[in-house]
Amino acid sequence: MFLLGVIFSIRMTVGFQFQSVASVSPPLMDDLDIGHGEVGTLIGLFMLPGVVIALPAGMLLQRFDDKLFLGFGLLLLAAGGVVFALASGFPLAVAGRIVRGVGAVTMIVTITKVVTDQFAGKEIGTALAIMATSWPLGIAAGLVSQDSIAGATSWQFVMLLTSGVNLAALVLLITVVRLAPPTAAVTESGKPGFMIPSRELLLVCLAGIAWGFFNAGFAIHFSFTPDLLSENGMSSTEAKALVSVGVWITMLSIPFGGYFVEKVGRSNAMIAIFSLLVAATLGLFPYLSIPLALSVVIGLALGPPPGPLLALPSQALSVENRGIGLGIFYTWFYAFMALGPTVAGFGRDITDSADTPVLMSALAFVLVVPFLGAFRFFHARTPGG
Repeated sequence: MFLLGVIFSIRMTVGFQFQSVASVSPPLMDDLDIGHGEVGTLIGLFMLPGVVIALPAGMLLQRFDDKLFLGFGLLLLAAGGVVFALASGFPLAVAGRIVRGVGAVTMIVTITKVVTDQFAGKEIGTALAIMATSWPLGIAAGLVSQDSIAGATSWQFVMLLTSGVNLAALVLLITVVRLAPPTAAVTESGKPGFMIPSRELLLVCLAGIAWGFFNAGFAIHFSFTPDLLSENGMSSTEAKALVSVGVWITMLSIPFGGYFVEKVGRSNAMIAIFSLLVAATLGLFPYLSIPLALSVVIGLALGPPPGPLLALPSQALSVENRGIGLGIFYTWFYAFMALGPTVAGFGRDITDSADTPVLMSALAFVLVVPFLGAFRFFHARTPGG
């Protein structure tokens, strides 16, 4: 559990850095002369490298040291923050965000593999749920602090601050984390295997799409719902703090939700019910003036699905294919995370309505359900299921 706690702290810095663009978007838009679509693009660019990096990272994890990959990812996150802080125009901001994205991909794929290796067969759902909580905790910390810090200093200082947090996590990794040497997966020929059976490929793709929709919906919500609340009369800081209420609640609802689902069972029903509940609640934001109550419901309802969703790859993949399989899983995740905020941002500009991204967020949660159903269908009806 000590290792899980340290990994949790390190992974939290990724969420803190991801949130930085959305938190400082008003002064960033003024200084760089960009619109909501470009802000959405910068948010999505944090995830875009995963589309091409996650799979190679997963393949290389079958041969090289996990701790080395984590350290490399933290260095890239820190370097990208410095580049972004130096940006006087959109292109350099894009470059910094992409460098950060490569670092984030390397870290998240590796951390998921470490936790899966450590807890496979023994409460893996709970362990993965606890790990997943680090992402919204980092985001919530950014929501409640980065806007105020930028107001007192500058958005450039916020970017440098996030880089400093990454470097602190690197020190923690070097001085505290001790991982067992990785065991390379081997084929019958005795060489590392980079192929994956078609059944496992299909299942891990379906799991990745379901996880991608879930996270894209979440990212669109905390990135764009504050804009809707601001249009309805709240200050920017107040709106972000109110949305962060739901994110803070996930600090408890995700780990306890994962434990609850693991003990009670019926993970399919739990994922579907609570994903649809989040969707329905998000759909009410443009129409009901009770944002605090809606944020609380969202925070509670977000709890049960992440653990069992993250456990799907362990059900689909053999041990020797875990590295490459998680690379495929996260390729889908990053594709959706890159496209989701970008599409939502341009949807906001095209419709000139702050309602549009929030309703798109709700739709993303609805779409989790059919892909979960497809996973279960093929898992049960293909050889090995």
